[in-house]
Amino acid sequence: MKKQLKSLVLTAAALFAFSTTYAQTWALDKAHAKVGFTVTHLMLSEVDGYFKTFDAKITAAKPDLSDAVFEFSTDINSIDTGNERRDGDLKGDRWFDAAKFPTMSFKSTSFKKVADNKYKVSGDLTMHGVTKPVTLDATMVGPKQMPGRDGKPGPEKVGFKMTGQIKRTDFGVGGAGAMPVSEEVELRATGEFTKQS
Repeated sequence: MKKQLKSLVLTAAALFAFSTTYAQTWALDKAHAKVGFTVTHLMLSEVDGYFKTFDAKITAAKPDLSDAVFEFSTDINSIDTGNERRDGDLKGDRWFDAAKFPTMSFKSTSFKKVADNKYKVSGDLTMHGVTKPVTLDATMVGPKQMPGRDGKPGPEKVGFKMTGQIKRTDFGVGGAGAMPVSEEVELRATGEFTKQS
């Protein structure tokens, strides 16, 4: 029994070491990426916003990224809705309270294929000091080997588009009831990732 248990432990350790050793990191190409959101103002019109400062990476051991783990963070102080006064209000303590909670982050816990290049990405979103599980819809293009110079293979890249909806009040952002913007917020993120050597 002891020999079997020891063998099982060694096998598990070897599998863990193998997956850790061969895990690959895919870095975000920020020049070809965007993170934004949409809310409804006074239940009449949509207002779009973006975050100018953000970063993301993917870690995966499998070449098809079927075991991908996504990590993302953004600087709340970089919010841009095209109106400085509104941006200042959003950074204030009535909304994001960026002085106290300067970062929004996400880390996936599962990545499941639902059809062709369509996936469901579930994970933990942390915003305004609150962490909640969310599920996003994802479209993956690639991975693809890009052409390089002098006929040599270039870097391997993959593209992702993710969308989803959250309630801002679940994270304590803004109040409920007669607020000027909807509680429902549509999230959007697109980006190219490059496999690191």
